[in-house]
Amino acid sequence: MHPTESRLLSCRLTMAEITYHLPDYPALLQSFVWQDFDIAPAFPALTRFLDFWQHNLDGRLHSVTVTAATLTKPAEFRYADTVLTLH
Repeated sequence: MHPTESRLLSCRLTMAEITYHLPDYPALLQSFVWQDFDIAPAFPALTRFLDFWQHNLDGRLHSVTVTAATLTKPAEFRYADTVLTLH
């Protein structure tokens, strides 16, 4: 398999919910949503973003939840069993 093909097959739409401590009120948590195309399972773009966060921003990270969806997948069809009409 060509390297470009393997990269396209592993590229996923990635979303991370980043929970962090507010700099002025460390007992409070704030949520931030990050979304980009990234390569699973290493997620280099997300890793670069989190490194940037830790080195340049004041909010200390609490947790990161990552979800990823494949870009190419078979079409999903479901046929209706009945048709209802309402006036």
